Amino acid sequence: MLNTILGIKKEVNQRFTQDGTRIPVTRIKAGPCYVVQIRDEKKDGYHAVQVGWGEKKMTKIKKPLKGHLRGAKLEKAPRFLREIRLEKPLGDEIKVGERLKVADIFQPGDQIKVTGWSKGKGFTGVVKRWGFKGGPRTHGQSDRERAPGSIGQGTTPGRVHKGKKMPGRAGNARIAVKGLTIQAIDKENEELLIKGLVPGAQNGLLIITKTGKTKRFVPLMEVGKKEIEETEEQRTERLRREEEAKEALVAAGETEAKPQSGQEEKSVEEKEKKTKEEPVEEAKDNG
Repeated sequence: MLNTILGIKKEVNQRFTQDGTRIPVTRIKAGPCYVVQIRDEKKDGYHAVQVGWGEKKMTKIKKPLKGHLRGAKLEKAPRFLREIRLEKPLGDEIKVGERLKVADIFQPGDQIKVTGWSKGKGFTGVVKRWGFKGGPRTHGQSDRERAPGSIGQGTTPGRVHKGKKMPGRAGNARIAVKGLTIQAIDKENEELLIKGLVPGAQNGLLIITKTGKTKRFVPLMEVGKKEIEETEEQRTERLRREEEAKEALVAAGETEAKPQSGQEEKSVEEKEKKTKEEPVEEAKDNG
């Protein structure tokens, strides 16, 4: 079966698992996805499946793409088209024009790889692009604070080596994040809830590929539910930690409430001095 699907990044939020752990969760819209074309090794030289995500009007696309989509018999044109390479043919498992469902490919607890395109930062300097420290801020070098410094040698070799880190465009690169976990699947809305963060901006295209299973998977807690599902050992350990934290807070409060003896003596002496000085000043005024 096909192990890859397309989607777009919707939002990043936080949720709690059933053991009470707070985790970052990314919501991905992974449908509708359609099979547009199936490539064969005899005809094309390799095995692949062309998948389309999203929907837009046929009037918004050009005639060559309309002819390409004619074989899939789709009512609307896909918003994104991507080709997924395969090691071996899928046979009769999928057909052209078939709609791919998220629940048929993924299950909660699956480990996945998400590929996306990072946010473009434009033309940036070496400090932002490569993390350079910059030049000194003193001794009359006020204009060298974010400068790259020397970029090579002199007469030998008399050129700048290839791969030298210099200013240029940053971001807008293809990035793959591995080791992410599917926490939940919304079959009705064709959405995935993924533990972790994925590259790209909101509504950016993502390619989600299944890589395996997570060994220690803990499902998400239901929204609005406050009870933590835990074993007796976990409960006793949690209560012990809570008691230790309370005792530490009480001990810290007692030390703050008790002033030092030297400070008490100074405050008493200052009060006595003030009481002695006040009547003397009044007598001088009367005199």
